[in-house]
Amino acid sequence: MIIDGSAGVVSFDVFDTLLWRRVPQPTDMFTVLAARLRATGALPEWVNDAAFRHVRIVSEAKSRSRETLGPEVSLFEIWEAMPPLFGSTAVGDLVAAEVAIEREFTVVDPDVAEIAELAREHGVPIILVSDTYFTEKHLDHLLDRPELAAFESARVFRSQAYGSDKGAGLWDIVIRELGVAPERILHIGDNHFPDVEAAAERGIRAVQYQRIDPEFIEVLERELEPGHTIGSYSAMVDPRHGDFGLTSLRAKALFAGEPPTQEAARAAWRYGVSVMGPVLTGFSEWVAWQAREAGLATVWCPMREGEMLAEMVGAAAAVRGWPVQAKPIWLSRHVTSLAALNSCDTEEIVGFINQRHELTVRQLLETLDLRPGDVAALAGELDTMMDDQDRARRVAVALTETPLLRNRLQVTVTAARERLLAHLRAEGALDTPELALCDLGWGGTIQLDLAKVLKLANIGVSVSAYYLATDDRGIRIPLAGLKSQGYLAESGQPHDASAIIRSPEILEQTVNALCGSLLGFDAAGEPVLSPVGDREHQLVERRAVHEGIHLFQAMWERFARQDDWPLLVGPAARARLAGILAAALKRPTQQEARLFASWQHEDNFGSHAVTKMLPDDLVPALPYLSVNDMAELQLRDAFWPGLIAASDPALSAAMGLLSAGTIPAEAFEPAGERFEAHLRYRTGDGEWHDGPRKRFRINHNGLSFLRMRADVADVHDVAIAIPGRPAIVRVDWIEAVFTSGSDARPRTLRWEQPDDFAPLTFAECTWLGGNMVQFHKPYSAMWLPLADATGGATSSIRVTVGFAMLPESRSEFSPRLPGVQPPGLVDRVREQYRAKGAIGVAAGAVRVAARRLAGH
Repeated sequence: MIIDGSAGVVSFDVFDTLLWRRVPQPTDMFTVLAARLRATGALPEWVNDAAFRHVRIVSEAKSRSRETLGPEVSLFEIWEAMPPLFGSTAVGDLVAAEVAIEREFTVVDPDVAEIAELAREHGVPIILVSDTYFTEKHLDHLLDRPELAAFESARVFRSQAYGSDKGAGLWDIVIRELGVAPERILHIGDNHFPDVEAAAERGIRAVQYQRIDPEFIEVLERELEPGHTIGSYSAMVDPRHGDFGLTSLRAKALFAGEPPTQEAARAAWRYGVSVMGPVLTGFSEWVAWQAREAGLATVWCPMREGEMLAEMVGAAAAVRGWPVQAKPIWLSRHVTSLAALNSCDTEEIVGFINQRHELTVRQLLETLDLRPGDVAALAGELDTMMDDQDRARRVAVALTETPLLRNRLQVTVTAARERLLAHLRAEGALDTPELALCDLGWGGTIQLDLAKVLKLANIGVSVSAYYLATDDRGIRIPLAGLKSQGYLAESGQPHDASAIIRSPEILEQTVNALCGSLLGFDAAGEPVLSPVGDREHQLVERRAVHEGIHLFQAMWERFARQDDWPLLVGPAARARLAGILAAALKRPTQQEARLFASWQHEDNFGSHAVTKMLPDDLVPALPYLSVNDMAELQLRDAFWPGLIAASDPALSAAMGLLSAGTIPAEAFEPAGERFEAHLRYRTGDGEWHDGPRKRFRINHNGLSFLRMRADVADVHDVAIAIPGRPAIVRVDWIEAVFTSGSDARPRTLRWEQPDDFAPLTFAECTWLGGNMVQFHKPYSAMWLPLADATGGATSSIRVTVGFAMLPESRSEFSPRLPGVQPPGLVDRVREQYRAKGAIGVAAGAVRVAARRLAGH
């Protein structure tokens, strides 16, 4: 319109269009002002920021309601309506303090300023039309900036000066005083009614500069503290820097870029812009700042996260003019742990095995460069998964029981160490006394093992690290005499960073380079990578996340070049960014949940384990889960509890209240004595053993979820006392996941149809037919004959049950309902279980029962 001459006048709104504030909402400026006034003694200490903010809002409304002056008032009139809280401080000084804060926290929008420059180049007159209580002098002060040279001769229409705002009669005044046809006026503003609708009603050509959309409002709402609404972000505001402009810049970046058209990729892109982008931008700036303060010229970023982190840290240093560079380097937990292994120490090998998930004997031998024939004792166990301590220890003994094997292991470890050192030397990582790592973090394993490797090789280089966050295991780093720092959390602290530490896998997936993981190095020190394991759609969506991250950092850098732009390195900025990330992990939106539910995570630690972010086995369990069940899910059950909860609005809301501390966990528990189930198992010698006891709940759907594990070998039968009390139970399904024999692949048995339950043994409980069971005593149990079903012993049992329960009196006086005689019910076994219940069933009788059951 400007270029083709159809716009005879270009009009601009001022606030939230030409100028925006480094706070989420305009009224959040009052919390900053309160802190400043208190610091100068103008505001009493007992008036906190929130109270002052409320007083300032109410006083403005009060001054606008006075009929003698009309709704349009000046800033002086607002302050004259304030209560007498400020002692001898003059109204003029208080007004000046507010204007000074506005000047400090308002930022010129460069895109709008460019449009004004274009209008000036084409000789199109410029005006400003603003609903504001600022006087002409105040507004001149706020607009007196080099970037706004195009507005030096612009005419200003202020609502306070004319006694009318844009929604009432100000537009009529503008048209009349300009003497220009309305259709020749082009207005740009952010507020739909006064800037677009009211202007268009008068024939003005209005363009809305949209700054926020409903999807981003949903993101902001989840970041609020309990009791706050979308109009109050005071908890996000730092007295010195506001919210560092993060709210406005995220919103601006979402409109500045071109999101993918495909729905999932678009959600991934938005996640990169609004969540990961700000967090990683702050982390990168902090790493560059820390390195400069420490006098480090280079930080090294382990792959696969290293590609993105090195690029972002380097960009952060460059925009601030700091002499720091960042370089990616190939390192992984798998490679450094092998290079640091003491191959003669059985306990170290046990630890080496335990670090890995779903590792088979065959995979372990491949890692240690051994052939199956090299360890005769393990020849029949190659596909056995080392999923319990006993098996890991026996394998470690087999690997170290002869001098020949110990020597072979030492050769493997030494070669791995030399190849790793060759890579480090070639990259220049050992050229300085300190090798500083930049990594997402979690347990600090790479740093610890790398320091051990350098010490074993007698290389006098220390290993320090800058992490996004470390969990409780991070305490090992200072205990080992090493230096590390965490941006959002350090050794699991502060406690409110627990959500970040609980679900690190999604962070890794959004940052990792689109390549395979590091398996080792060849003889020349070049990295050897696994094939790219992600499915095509996940690669596309991860790429979209990366684009969103880089877009936000570019937006941040656009303003960070200003000398007075705040850094994201201090406690307030870090707390704000931790809140953004923790809220995203606790309460993903529906779009985010749909996106990430199908993503997979590779273990990348010697095994081939690949797990979905939303495990398939938990999908049918969703209606049965309570909020406290979610909190108790182990890491390998679910990487991301918040993602699971997002599928159920009621469950998600409850988790939000629980994680925010609004409602304690006890509020979601039933009153009275807790419900507790009990698992027992029988081994090959016929002996019964006590397994875990597990608390369960009745959730908002009236359903219950139970998951118990027994990480032991040689299990033949499992007995589950589901309610652990007298009750009538509808057992909707039972699922047992286990390994069997030498087969490393987990197997699954499931009972959910009436015919599935009929052959089971019901000890001190009555099968009522179908999936209904009456449990008479605390130890009443259903038996799962795993060995009969599999033809051999099982190990690493995980039993999951979905059920509904009607509790009965613990006195055991409740009438027993007539049951259905299940085929295979053995009276003798039932009587012995009744007699010995919690102690166990005699081995001989159980074997008899097993034989009889096998015959049916």
